[in-house]
Amino acid sequence: MMGHTSRHRRDARHAADSHTHIELIWIEGRLEHWLRFGLPVGERIVSRRTRVLSFPPGALFALIRWAANDHGTVKSRIDIVRTIWPGEAYTTLPFVRPGGEILLSIEGWPRVEKVLGAIDRVEAAGVDPARAAPDHWHHVHSRVAAGMDPRSYTSVRHRAFELRRDIEQ
Repeated sequence: MMGHTSRHRRDARHAADSHTHIELIWIEGRLEHWLRFGLPVGERIVSRRTRVLSFPPGALFALIRWAANDHGTVKSRIDIVRTIWPGEAYTTLPFVRPGGEILLSIEGWPRVEKVLGAIDRVEAAGVDPARAAPDHWHHVHSRVAAGMDPRSYTSVRHRAFELRRDIEQ
């Protein structure tokens, strides 16, 4: 994927502000960006159609970007991203500043729908998708990209993730 993403280290703008900022745009039927999950800690309204959400380091969110023209959908994409800590390496992503660790990146509406279904199943297990194991989102990406159904994320698996995370801290 030459030219698609690039790796960067901390830049001067991000050093002063450790938050990750996501620009959401809504032009009905033309260009729509929205969050499927995530817990922002701030919001700035830029215009009637644009707002910027802020996330602290280490947060997870799912960003859906959709665009259409007079003939129908031209782009649909979902990215699940972990926000970065100052000084941490990251990958750039449109409308996400400075960028983040991309856990899942899927294009095409049929595949995006599969990811949305996987998110629904995490919620059905009683888990906030923003608190699910990052490895699960890597797994969902790999399975959906290969045309396979992802395995379920259960409350037992989530508890194991929490215990492992607590031990590592």
